[in-house]
Amino acid sequence: MTPASAHAQTPPAELEPDDGFVVMDEIVTIGTRRTQRSAADTPAPVDVITALEFNRNASDDVQDLLRTSVPAFNVATHPISNDSTISRPANLRGLSPDQTLVLVNGKRRHRGSIITFFGGDISSGAQGVDIASIPSLALKQVEVLRDGASSQYGSDAIAGVINFVLKDAPEGGVAEFKYGSTYEEDGDEYRLSANLGLPLGPRGFVNLTAEYGEADGTDRSVIRPDVLGFIGAGNEAAADFSTITGGFSDSVPQYWGRSQIDDDLKLVLNSAFDLGYVAEAYVFGTYSQRTVSNGFFYRAPTNSDSRFAGPSVDPVTGDASTAPGAVGSIRIGDLDGLGTGASCPAGIPLRAGGNLPDPAIAARIAADANCFSLLEAYPGGFTPRFGGENTDYSIAGGLRGTWDIGSGVAYDLSIAHGSNETDFFIRNTINPSLGNASPRDFRPGGQQQTETVMNLDFAYLVDAGFRSELSIAFGGEFREESFKLSQGDPASYAVGPLALQGFGSGANGFTGFAQSVSANQHSSAAYVELETDVTDALTLQGALRYEDYSEFGDTLDYKIAGLYRITDGFTLRATHSTGFHAPTAGQANVRRITTLIEEGLPVDSARLPIDSVPVQLAADFIESRDGGRPSLDVETADVFTLGAAFDLGPTQWTIDAYHVDVDDRIAVAQDVDFTQVLAFTAAQNGVTLAPDATPGQAIVQLDAAGVLNQRDFAGFENLTNISYIANTYDTRTRGVDIVGQYPFDLFGGASELTLAVNYNETEVTDVGTVNPIGASRIASLEDLLPNWKGFASWIHNQGRWRTLLRANYFGGWDDTIYFVPDQSAELLFDAEVGYEAMDGVELIVGANNIFDNYPDRVRGFGPSFGQLYPDFSPSGFLGGHYYTKLRVSF
Repeated sequence: MTPASAHAQTPPAELEPDDGFVVMDEIVTIGTRRTQRSAADTPAPVDVITALEFNRNASDDVQDLLRTSVPAFNVATHPISNDSTISRPANLRGLSPDQTLVLVNGKRRHRGSIITFFGGDISSGAQGVDIASIPSLALKQVEVLRDGASSQYGSDAIAGVINFVLKDAPEGGVAEFKYGSTYEEDGDEYRLSANLGLPLGPRGFVNLTAEYGEADGTDRSVIRPDVLGFIGAGNEAAADFSTITGGFSDSVPQYWGRSQIDDDLKLVLNSAFDLGYVAEAYVFGTYSQRTVSNGFFYRAPTNSDSRFAGPSVDPVTGDASTAPGAVGSIRIGDLDGLGTGASCPAGIPLRAGGNLPDPAIAARIAADANCFSLLEAYPGGFTPRFGGENTDYSIAGGLRGTWDIGSGVAYDLSIAHGSNETDFFIRNTINPSLGNASPRDFRPGGQQQTETVMNLDFAYLVDAGFRSELSIAFGGEFREESFKLSQGDPASYAVGPLALQGFGSGANGFTGFAQSVSANQHSSAAYVELETDVTDALTLQGALRYEDYSEFGDTLDYKIAGLYRITDGFTLRATHSTGFHAPTAGQANVRRITTLIEEGLPVDSARLPIDSVPVQLAADFIESRDGGRPSLDVETADVFTLGAAFDLGPTQWTIDAYHVDVDDRIAVAQDVDFTQVLAFTAAQNGVTLAPDATPGQAIVQLDAAGVLNQRDFAGFENLTNISYIANTYDTRTRGVDIVGQYPFDLFGGASELTLAVNYNETEVTDVGTVNPIGASRIASLEDLLPNWKGFASWIHNQGRWRTLLRANYFGGWDDTIYFVPDQSAELLFDAEVGYEAMDGVELIVGANNIFDNYPDRVRGFGPSFGQLYPDFSPSGFLGGHYYTKLRVSF
C-alpha cells in the first residue's frame, strides 16, 4: 500500500514498481480531475496498491485481497447466508457495500444482481458491485479514495471510491498456475491465468487477461445435538448424512464453511489507439461466469421444525386431541381433500421425548396413497443446497484527447454498458403443498441488473493569478438502470392442494418467483470541479454536482478540500463534503422468502417490495401503531476528513481521521410480526380469526372473505416475519487510518516495512420513528465489526529471491448474531517466498494463517446448529491455507 506521503523519496536499491514497492509520486486518477496528480498531492487520502502486492495472497478473490491490503475493508465468509454466499457483501469503513463507489479505469462499474438480506445487519438491503468478477491478474493497480466523493462521482460515494486500473502494457505478459488447499485437507482450489500485451502498431495497444479456476467448499462443523438425539432414539434415517445433505457430506447433517465455486471464468480486454489529431479511441470490457453453492439449515423430522410440525394428537390413533396425554406430531396431508373420500389421521405421533415418529403409523401413512407426510420424502430430515449461476459482462469505450483551444481543452466522451445476472437453484428440498408430486430440485428464478452510463467530461486550465493554473473540470452524466426478476419453474412457487391443510407452499428454503418483474429508472447529472495551487504551500479544491432521478427527485452536493504543505516533509489536508445514495430499481422491487434463525429457532421470513400487497398490509398495521407509513427515498450524508502526511527520518506516514453522518439509511427495515399483521387486517375488515390460526389458515380465511388474494401470499403459510427495504435509521461513523512505510537496504538486498491500521466505530444516532429498529439490530450495526483492524508487512528482495511476511490483526468484536459479546482479537500471519529459477520463471510457495489460528468457538445457541465458529468472524474460520504458484513472465 502506498500512502499519500509528504513528498517523494528515492526507493532503496533494486526496488522497482513491479516489485510491489511504489515510488511515492505514483500518478492517481481518482479524487481529482487535475491531470498528472500524484497520491502525495491530493487533498483527500488515496492509497495505491500495486499488482504484485495485491496478489501476494492465498486467495484469488479480489475482496479477500482487499481485506489484507486495506485495513478499513472487511468481508466475511458468509455460509448459509442465502444469495450473499454467491456475492459476498463487503464493507469499507464499516458502512454498507453500496455506500462505496466502484470504478474500472475511472468509469462507474455496474452493480451486481444480488441484494443482500442475510449478510449481517450492516449490509442488509444493500446492492453493491460484484467485484469478485474482476480477475486480479488484470490489474495494474488499485486506487482507494478514503473520502466521500458524491459531488465528484455521484451516488454511492459515501464511504469512499475504489478504482481498479487495468493493465495497459503493449507488450510482454505473464502466465500463472496456482494450487492451494487448507490444513484440514479440504477446500482444494486451482487457478490458471494469463495476461498478454500486444501492440497495435506504434500508436496503440491491446491487453488481454484470462483466468479459470475452481474451489471446493469447506466444512467446519460438528453433528447437531438434536440429530444425535434422533439417532439415539432409534431414527436410523437421521444417521444417513449423505442422504440428508443430498450427497454433499457424509460426516454432518448441516455444514458450515466456504462456498463451492465451479467453472469460474474471467476475461478482460483493455485497448486504446491514437487516432491522431487530438483523439484517442479506447475500449475495455470484462466477462465472467461462475457457479457458487452452499448449504442451508437442516430441517428436523419432528415437530421442532414448522415444516414437519402437526397438531397435538392421540398417541395411539394419531387423531387430533387436546386431552391429557396428547403428544406432538408430524403433520399428515389428505390428498383428496379434507372431508372427501378416505380420511387420514391428523398427525404421526412423536415418541421418545418427541425424537421419534411412531413407526407403525408412519408405515401406514406411507402405504396409503391418499395420505402424505414429509417423512415419506425425508425420513431423517433434509438440508437444502442453494446456489446460483452468475454471469457478468461489461463494455466501455469512448474518445478522449485535447483540443487545441487556449491552453488546451481535455475531453472524454464515453459510454459504458454492463450487466450482472444470477440464476438461482435449490436442490434436495420440497414444495410440501404438492405432496409426493413435488420435485426435489428447483429453479426458483433469477435476478439481473443492467446499467448504461454515458459521460461527457471536460477539463481546462486557466491562468487565474495563482501559483498554478486553475483547473476547471465540468461535464455531465446520464445513467439508466434496470432490474429484472425472472419467473421460476412452476413447482418452485406453486400453492399446492395441501396448502389448505397447513403445508407450506413453494420450494422450501427459497420460494420461487411467481412472475417476471422488470423495473427501470434513470438519472442525469451535471458537475463542476475546481482545483489550483493557490501558493506553493496551499492547494484548494471544490466541487458541485446536481443530479436528478426519475423516481426519487433531485439532489445537490458539494465538496471543499484543501492541502497545506507546512514543510517539504509535513503536509496537512482536510475535506468536507455532502453525499447521497439513491435507491436502486432492485431495492425497490426485489422479493425473497427464506429461512433464518431468530433466538435460536428457524423461522420463515419474507423481504418484499415496499409497494407490494403484503407490505402495504404491514404498512397499515405500522401506521396504526407508529403514526406513519414507511417510505423509500434518497439517503444523505455529511463527510469530514482531517489528515497529515509527514516524514520521520527515512519513514513516511499518513494519519487521516474521518467523520461520516448518514441520515435515512436505505436498509431492510425492522421485522414485523406477520401474525399481528393478519390479525389487524382481519379486525379492520370484520373477519374473526381462530385464536390459534396459523398464517396459512388466516390467509385462506381472508381470501374467502374477499379481503386479499391468496396468490399474493404464496409461500406465506408458515411465515413468521415480513419486512421491506426503506429509509430506516441514522448513523455516525468515525475513525482514523494510519499508514507508515520504511524502505531500507538489508543484507545487500532491498526491504520495506509497512504498517497500516484502521480504527472505526459506528453509532446509531436515530432508530427511526416509523417501525424503529430494535436493540439487536443496533448492536449489529455498532459492534459486529471490530473497532481495530490492521496489518504489518515486511517485503524483501535479494537477487532471485523475494519474501513476504505479514501479520494481520483483527480486534475484538461482538457476535451479535448469537448474542455473544467480547469475541477475542485475532492475530494471523501470512508468508510467501518466491524464487526466480531462471529468467522469467518464478516458483512461489506461501501460506495464509500459517499458525492455523481459528476464532473463538461459537457460543450461545450456535452449537445447536452444529456450528463451530462464528460465521461473521472478521478473520474468517478457514484455518491455515497453503498454496504454490508457477509464474512465467515474458
